[in-house]
Amino acid sequence: MHFKHPEILYFLFLLIVPIVVHLFQLRRFQTSYFTNVRFLKELAIQTRKSSKIKKRLLLATRLLLLTAVIVAFAQPFFEAKDSKNASNEMYIVLDNSFSMQAKGKKGELLKRAIQELLENTPENTQFSLLTNTENFWNTDIKSVKSALQNLKYSATPFELSSITAKIKAHKSAHKKDVVIISDAIGLKENDIKNIDFDETPYFIVPEAEQKNNISIDSVYIVQTLENFYEIGIDLSAYGEDFKPVSTALYNQNKLIAKTIINFDSKKKKINFTIPKEAFHGYAAIEDNGLPYDNKLFFSISKNKKTNVISIGEPEKSSFLSRIHTSSEFNYNNYPIEALDYNSLDKQNTIILNELTEIPQALQTTLKAFVSKGGNLAIIPSDKSSISNLNTFLGNFGKIQFKNLENNPKQITKINFDHPLFSGVFENKITNFQYPKTNSSFAVSSPYPAVLSYEDQSAFVTAIQNPVSGITIFAAPINTVNSNFQQSPLIVPLFYKIGQNNQKTGVNALTIGNNIPYFADVLLTKDAILEVKGTEDSFIPIQQIMNNKVKLTFNDFPETAGNYGIFDKKEQVENVSFNYKRTESDLSQPNTKIISDFKTADTISTIFNTLQTERTDSQIWKWFVIFALLFLALEMAIIKFVK
Repeated sequence: MHFKHPEILYFLFLLIVPIVVHLFQLRRFQTSYFTNVRFLKELAIQTRKSSKIKKRLLLATRLLLLTAVIVAFAQPFFEAKDSKNASNEMYIVLDNSFSMQAKGKKGELLKRAIQELLENTPENTQFSLLTNTENFWNTDIKSVKSALQNLKYSATPFELSSITAKIKAHKSAHKKDVVIISDAIGLKENDIKNIDFDETPYFIVPEAEQKNNISIDSVYIVQTLENFYEIGIDLSAYGEDFKPVSTALYNQNKLIAKTIINFDSKKKKINFTIPKEAFHGYAAIEDNGLPYDNKLFFSISKNKKTNVISIGEPEKSSFLSRIHTSSEFNYNNYPIEALDYNSLDKQNTIILNELTEIPQALQTTLKAFVSKGGNLAIIPSDKSSISNLNTFLGNFGKIQFKNLENNPKQITKINFDHPLFSGVFENKITNFQYPKTNSSFAVSSPYPAVLSYEDQSAFVTAIQNPVSGITIFAAPINTVNSNFQQSPLIVPLFYKIGQNNQKTGVNALTIGNNIPYFADVLLTKDAILEVKGTEDSFIPIQQIMNNKVKLTFNDFPETAGNYGIFDKKEQVENVSFNYKRTESDLSQPNTKIISDFKTADTISTIFNTLQTERTDSQIWKWFVIFALLFLALEMAIIKFVK
């Protein structure tokens, strides 16, 4: 037993006072007998004995009463089991990612977690609350009540490592108690390894009852017909035993197509045919799983002609005019001697076709052109200067040309996953009429090949970055050196090179991916583009690049949907944003990796446990009760004992 004010125990010396008083009252007297009271002698002796017993009982009760009062003022207590951590600071991590939309026994997981926090967090408890998107430092439940009630689901996936890093960086003189409320969807082992708080965190893992979910993953153009687009929609099913699902296509909120899908496999693809015109809408499904991935917003811009120029001898570039037709491209070819450098900034794609030497002035111009979002293709000549080529290529990456090899090689491998061939082939082709080259340069490159030779060396390499694309051939493709111009691969390859990074397909951006977007608009120096939706608007980071504006959205907008890019009041383009699909699989919560940590079913359990283990047992009230009992006992003795 411990005392909060042990110095008060010195007052126990006051116990000597009732003892002295008692001794004074018991001093001896001489007894005198009178003849007329002889018969009362025996009764007087008996009364004197009863009086001594009563006084001793009163002395005992008074001593105990005074002792109980003094000990009560000293405030005795029994030390708590975990008293050393009684001053710990509380941090509550609340996962508000989209997987918390799933329904448990008492409703949506996030809403139920918020309700439990509001109902069971003591009003006088100070804590910090961290969510995927917001932080509330050193607050209490009353102060954050409104914020919790209005907390929205976050497009930012739950990343425990970044949240715990914020907690560690928050300076404090005390240890930290951390409570993590998450359904453990997407929880990574590295997140757990990085947890090194003084106290082991508590995990509350609410469990979803309905774990089936269907997600719309992507929308794309399968093929472009004369008057129609064939739209492909990819869907994923997570769980087991799915009922038929309704899938619909909306343009400007107007229903234009609808069908029913039966999920006989985990992945499903369906096609819709829509008119070949501007589209600004979404694909939607109806299922009983998570709502956030039931819509995928996308836009298709009006067909704009792409500006393509080839620099080289006209007779070697005639095949490009047959690919870049006037219906979709503004194509021109110029020999190096007749090139107008001022026209290069207006191009979308520039093709260097078998130049023997790339002049320094052209190198400087092309470097600036690529940095502003232009696409570049380089086809070498067998007479090209290797040193000149490598100096130029050094502006864009680590790819370098080596010696020219004069031996025929077949082009046998296609990288179907590369963006230049995405959506080109319905199935992977393993046997086709292989084109060949008679001579080619050996190429040293860390970048994945688009097309490869039979010896696994690269024939076409692409350097992809968010701003532009640089495509490099390892050999001349004129009809003397190669039959590649007769290959069916040449049309989709150069078509995609011409359209690379251009908005000719489906526009469906993902919030948080930070891929730059290029708006085709000519702005004055002080003009600013604004992105507007039905509910919110924002101004993205922007950089004027000749006849384009490079936009960087970072983590904006917060809400998925269809938006417009505006120059003041004039709408320039349509753009669509969607949430990441990382939260769609509810069937595999990663609870195994937290098996070594403390877990609880509710937040009230944790608060009760901490209070029990860290609160001292105050027993001074018992001594007050004892004092009152002794006082009552003293009064009873005075009244009833004769």
